[in-house]
Amino acid sequence: MQESTQGESKTAQLIIDGTTYELPIVVGSENERGIDIRNLRSATGCITLDPGYGNTGACTSDITFLNGEKGILRHRGYAIEDLCEQGTFLETAYLLIYGDLPDETQNEEFVTDITRHTLIHENLRHVFQGFPLKAHPMAIISSMVCSLSAFYQESYDWGDTQNTDITIRRLIAKLPTIAAFAFKKSCGQPFIYPDNSLRYSANLLKMLFGVPCESYEADPDEAAALDQLLILHADHEQNCSTSTVRLVGSSRANLYAAISAAISALWGPLHGGANQAVLEMLQRIHDDGSKVEKYVELAKDKDADFRLMGFGHRVYKNFDPRARIIKKTCDRILEKMGVSDPLLDIAMELEEAALRDEYFVERKLYPNVDFYSGILYRALGIPTEMFTVMFAIGRLPGWIAQWREMILAPDMRIGRPRQIYNGPVARPFVPLAKRGPCPARSAG
Repeated sequence: MQESTQGESKTAQLIIDGTTYELPIVVGSENERGIDIRNLRSATGCITLDPGYGNTGACTSDITFLNGEKGILRHRGYAIEDLCEQGTFLETAYLLIYGDLPDETQNEEFVTDITRHTLIHENLRHVFQGFPLKAHPMAIISSMVCSLSAFYQESYDWGDTQNTDITIRRLIAKLPTIAAFAFKKSCGQPFIYPDNSLRYSANLLKMLFGVPCESYEADPDEAAALDQLLILHADHEQNCSTSTVRLVGSSRANLYAAISAAISALWGPLHGGANQAVLEMLQRIHDDGSKVEKYVELAKDKDADFRLMGFGHRVYKNFDPRARIIKKTCDRILEKMGVSDPLLDIAMELEEAALRDEYFVERKLYPNVDFYSGILYRALGIPTEMFTVMFAIGRLPGWIAQWREMILAPDMRIGRPRQIYNGPVARPFVPLAKRGPCPARSAG
């Protein structure tokens, strides 16, 4: 494929069977370049093949810019560092969804709306009771979010701007309540209703850890740390769960259904479950009673069954900018709390050992946000099975923003990837009595 210039526009030349085709080159605001292939199949009869979509752009977007080589993450032009240090999670949510940071009036209205929608319908309490005691919280919140569409059926009209805005606020308000109820269900404690006098993260902590027989007040520093964690997870471009929101939403399914699907995608250990995998790795090291150095060496051994979780990133080929931020907060909170936890001690040893080992330094396998977020969640008292749930709460505004951007786009189309078929060619149907055993199925 070659590049050519026609006037001021640039095109790529694709030659197939001796015929040359001109494909437009699209340039983004940060000079990212992509070859527009939307007419490729109609013009050539060919499609592209890209397992995992690692080289395929499914959309243009104004929401998040990510440069993995330089370690840059910006939302609507704002650096993630500035949002974490100077903003709040709900300000970031507003920015992602509506395109700009809110002014004082807009912020007050947005926060007030969300605060007044934190309660969930009482009938949903009975749905919670139907889950097994040991049900994973991600299974519960995915189901409950989808159930919201049964209680708010006006949300089906995605073209109604007013209803869409109310649905957005309901989701941001109710997901923490649903998450906290799922946690209380798992430990056999009574549900704690939202407290509208509290800010978003402090309210979440109270619903998680409060009990009716005692007063509970969230530590301000811990609430601020949680708020920062939520900001760090708020959006991350076209990842697996975000692409799921866009794909499901492209069928014009209601927003609750699209978010429920995204939660299920996030559940996977290769995506949102990565910080849970970090703690499971630390537990393995602890249970073995071995020194950290043993596992650092095992991580270098391709034949070993051990993988160093929380290091490196598919996109970032430099230090994850989110990890730099959360490491400072993690160090500060751990020092203030003076927690004594063998897994946290192992994590700190592992971080130090890996950062001074040439093998990891040369390959730029730095600790990522999952490594530190797992440590900080544990320090805050949040159990391992709730880590991905917290991730979902943080990522929710990004999912909503991506969905909203898609449905408002003039060129929106239902998602429909193509494939290259490699199965059997046409063959005759054989009657049941004359068929031999299926070769792919063993008799045992």
